Amino acid sequence: MDRHDVSEEVTAEIVAQWHQEDLKIEHKFGCRGLTYWFDNKRKIAFCLLEAPNKEAIKEMHDHAHGQVPHSIIEVNEQVVTSFLGRIENPHNTISEGSNSIDDSAFRIILVMETSNYLNRLDANQFSIFTQKFHKSVTKAFNHFEGRVVKKDNNSYLVSFKSVTNAILCALKIQSSYKYITPKFDARNRRLNIGITAGLPVTDQDGIFAEAIAIATQMCEVVQGQVIISSAVKALYESENRQARIDKELIRTLSPQETQFLMQLIAYCEKSWRNPNFDVATFSTELGFSKSQLYRKLKQLTGISPNNFIREYRLHKAVGLLHDQFGNISEIAFETGFNSPAYFTKCFGKKFGILPSKYAQLHIA
Repeated sequence: MDRHDVSEEVTAEIVAQWHQEDLKIEHKFGCRGLTYWFDNKRKIAFCLLEAPNKEAIKEMHDHAHGQVPHSIIEVNEQVVTSFLGRIENPHNTISEGSNSIDDSAFRIILVMETSNYLNRLDANQFSIFTQKFHKSVTKAFNHFEGRVVKKDNNSYLVSFKSVTNAILCALKIQSSYKYITPKFDARNRRLNIGITAGLPVTDQDGIFAEAIAIATQMCEVVQGQVIISSAVKALYESENRQARIDKELIRTLSPQETQFLMQLIAYCEKSWRNPNFDVATFSTELGFSKSQLYRKLKQLTGISPNNFIREYRLHKAVGLLHDQFGNISEIAFETGFNSPAYFTKCFGKKFGILPSKYAQLHIA
């Protein structure tokens, strides 16, 4: 899939002409154009093609009409369908005798995760809970026209065309979640949702990679049950002139908070294995004083820098346990803990179960 940032003068009809010019010569470059999307508001076009490599796509476009793409990524057809709903031209362009497609690839991306990933019930209760949970959220996604891209027992990645539907769906799921979860353990009743908006091709590799990354970190890191970006808030309020986001139910991240969040995660991703990764290096590398970092991180996540580093490592440890990386001692050292005993203590305090017991019960 490629991306073309076009000028203000470009219309849907002009993009349709470019597409037709591509189709005339595509065979010369070993390419096959499947379809395209054009966002007239944002003046961005996306082409979906089968091609031997990126250079073939650039050369075909250059020879056909001179509009060389700004970015190209490799995508999976099924994933494209899940996000965008099609991998061929819409049927109405044929039935109405029109060659132009005025169909935006802009989407609202929702990431949802439940905390029961570690706070396990016994097998029978857990099975009953998951059945109720998945039935409930599937019904909500269908009702609000969300397209499920990916799911597992504890998380969903969903694409929406309508920002209103995305937010109403999130609120519906959040409000009904408490009625389908066990009452005896409050930790099992926590569910987090991150919602952002984006385009399929950006500077990052992977379809909707930037939007997915932000929504995921909103969901996993930011304090709050439903977190949205400022862009999503603006879109919602433009679609609903008389409506306003309820701050008691939904937290909106400012652009500055979103930038800090991504800066934070980018640094943690490259540093979490390092046993010398501490608050001093954390604040220095991010360009803040210790007090500034404490204040910004506490406001964003609700926890201190020390606790944030420790919890980040513990969540990485869970992933290593599932990947069967090694024994408990090896995982402790891999995640930056200086002592397996201290790692086990922290793991048990955070998740209510020893890592060895967790591995025994939940990893095949």
